[in-house]
Amino acid sequence: MTVVTTANVNGIRAAAKKGFIEWLAATEADVVCLQEVRAESGQLPPELRELPGWHAFWAPAAAKGRAGVAILSRAEPQRSQIGFGSAEFDNSGRYLEIDLPGLTVASLYLPSGEVGTERQDEKERFMAEFLTHLTALRTRAAAEGREVVVCGDWNIAHQEADLKNWKANQKAAGFLPEERAWLTQVLDEAGYVDVVRRQHPDQAGPYTWWSYRGRAFDNDSGWRIDYLMASQNLADTCVSARVERAATHAERWSDHAPVTAEFDLGQLPQR
Repeated sequence: MTVVTTANVNGIRAAAKKGFIEWLAATEADVVCLQEVRAESGQLPPELRELPGWHAFWAPAAAKGRAGVAILSRAEPQRSQIGFGSAEFDNSGRYLEIDLPGLTVASLYLPSGEVGTERQDEKERFMAEFLTHLTALRTRAAAEGREVVVCGDWNIAHQEADLKNWKANQKAAGFLPEERAWLTQVLDEAGYVDVVRRQHPDQAGPYTWWSYRGRAFDNDSGWRIDYLMASQNLADTCVSARVERAATHAERWSDHAPVTAEFDLGQLPQR
C-alpha cells in the first residue's frame, strides 16, 4: 500500500510547537504534501531541518513569510520540480512535484482570492494557467506509464456538500460559481478524480478547514477545500480516504486537518 497525506500547516514553525512533529512521527504516510509552510529551509527549527527517514523538498515563496509548499517522501524521488512553468507563479511557493517509481505526487497551494480585489484576479490567472498544466501533466504521465496525484489546499469548495454554510457563501471567494465550474473542469476535462468524494459520496464534508473564529470547529462548521486529485487509474486503486480531524479544538496544530488516502498500486493495470 502507498499512503499519501496532504496538510496545510498554517505556518510550519507554529505547527511544530503545537503537535505537528508528534503527528509526523506517528503517521504511516509514505508521502506528505505540505502547504502554507511560510518558511525557508534555513528558518526551520532544528527538529524540522533533519527529518530521519524522510527526503524533504521545499519550495518557499519569494515573498517572505507567505505561502510555501513542501513534500516529504520516505523513498528518494527520481525527480523534483518547483513550479509548473509559469513566469508569474513559479516563485510564489505554490507548487512542487516529485516523481517516484510509477507515480508523480504534487503539492499545491492555490491562491485564496478575495472578491472584488486583485487577489481574486490573481487567483483566476493562476487557475487558468494551472488547468493547462494539469491536463499536460496527466497526458505526459500517461505517456510515461505513470499515475498522478495532485494534493493540497485548492481553496475552492466544489459542491454544496463541501461547506456547512453554503447558502451564506454563494458570493464569497472559494464558492463562487466560476470557481466551482473550474473545479468541475479539473474533474471532467482534465480527467482527475476527487478520491475523498468518491469514498464518501453521500456525506456532508468531510470538512478539512475550520475558522479559528467563534466555535466553528466545535460545531463542525467547516469547508472541504483540501483535496487529493488523482488520475483515473490511481483513483481506482484507492482503498480508503479520510480527514484526520483532531479530537478537540485544543489538539489542533493548524486550522486545516490532514487528509490521507491509501492506494493499492498493485491493482494498477499492467502496461
